[in-house]
Amino acid sequence: MVCFTPRKTGCELAEAIDGKDGIAKAASGKFDLIITDLNMPNLDCIQLITAVGRLPRYSFVPILMLSTESQAENKDAVRKAGPTGWIAKLFSTDQLAAVVQKTVE
Repeated sequence: MVCFTPRKTGCELAEAIDGKDGIAKAASGKFDLIITDLNMPNLDCIQLITAVGRLPRYSFVPILMLSTESQAENKDAVRKAGPTGWIAKLFSTDQLAAVVQKTVE
């Protein structure tokens, strides 16, 4: 659903299999939006956000983080990393499409 929905809004996207792959793809391309999950193999979203944030071309690129996590300490750690927004899982395709569209406008 996370890949299908942005495509439905006309966005092109690249998928990464984990945090390491996400950083490699970000470093080799230029994206207008990054959507990541909190918990990923190899590198978590905090490490991904931090690494991507060091790339000059991503200084102002929005990053949306998806998660089912609701623990305050997890939210605080993620907020400090600097994502643009947090989307709680169990969202509808319409909700995700609206957030993606609003974020990239």
